[in-house]
Amino acid sequence: MYQEPLPAEYINLSQEEIDSRTRAAKKALGSRLVILGHHYQRDEIIAHADFRGDSYKLAKDAAAVPDAEFIVFCGVHFMAESADILTGPNQKVILPNLAAGCSMADMANLFQVRSAWKQIHEVIGQSTLVPVTYINSAANLKAFVGEHGGTVCTSTNAPTAVAWALEQGDKVFFFPDQHLGRNTGAKLGYDPETEMVVWDPFKPLGGNTPESIQAAKFILWKGHCSVHKRFTIEQIEKARVDYPGIQVLVHPECELEVVNAADLNGSTEFILKAVTNSPAGSKWAIGTEINLVSRLAKEQPDKTIICLDPEICPCSTMYRIHPSFLLWTLENLVAGNLVNQIVVPEKIRADALVALQRMLTVCA
Repeated sequence: MYQEPLPAEYINLSQEEIDSRTRAAKKALGSRLVILGHHYQRDEIIAHADFRGDSYKLAKDAAAVPDAEFIVFCGVHFMAESADILTGPNQKVILPNLAAGCSMADMANLFQVRSAWKQIHEVIGQSTLVPVTYINSAANLKAFVGEHGGTVCTSTNAPTAVAWALEQGDKVFFFPDQHLGRNTGAKLGYDPETEMVVWDPFKPLGGNTPESIQAAKFILWKGHCSVHKRFTIEQIEKARVDYPGIQVLVHPECELEVVNAADLNGSTEFILKAVTNSPAGSKWAIGTEINLVSRLAKEQPDKTIICLDPEICPCSTMYRIHPSFLLWTLENLVAGNLVNQIVVPEKIRADALVALQRMLTVCA
């Protein structure tokens, strides 16, 4: 989505001025406002967040404050869409910078998914295909899943969601992240070599043969997270040499080989809890976005906490929520101007809500 440039008055403000004016705007809006900050946001944004968490936790946090008129979501576009789906009609969800998208979510669109769905069904005959979409996807893909009897999943509940899907049908069509799908299937005991194929939307039959699709239990969309794809086995080996006894903890959006080489893997919330609940003196090498890792290291100085990637790995689209954009958003609200509202069309919202509610039921 296109974001107009900020007005000139916001461009050269110091961080101190931004913080002061942001606090003033929050005070003026009072209980009408809730600010949500994803773990991958920079510290200057998190400092003003009323809630912080991963995408699903924040969407639930938004739904838990029904009296708040404005939900300012400091995350990316699909997160704001999920919040709009789960909150009440009296609430307005706002994304401070409309350019804050998600490269993974953009790797699958509704036209491509519908085409793949049709091609797969032409091959599998009477076999039943159940779609599962990662919450890191556009609202219209969640609606597609809701319409076709599938469910949404998070990186935390993916094993439960996928196990449920396989109880409903013969095969799982998992999108948009192939790595979470592969890691989930492997965790459930399926063989990535013989029971999984990758669907490339730019090739006929996704680059597969009819026979390989018929044999597969998992059809995995060719998508990935550009941050988590950076982590390697070599980085893990180096961390173990440099820090004897260190525990390696990675996100399941990493490649299967990296997940297998780590000691633990889990969502951002899992990473946060695992490190926070560990004893003083613990040593952690973490494979996820740098803002979360750096914040953990600052907040828990009694532990050794490093990022696996020495080159630093920020989420570039998440980083587009600059403190100046947050300030601009809040000061417009104070002035009575609603900017950057995210509205999911009602038809899409209804089917996407079915998929999200199915996840809540399945994974309760």
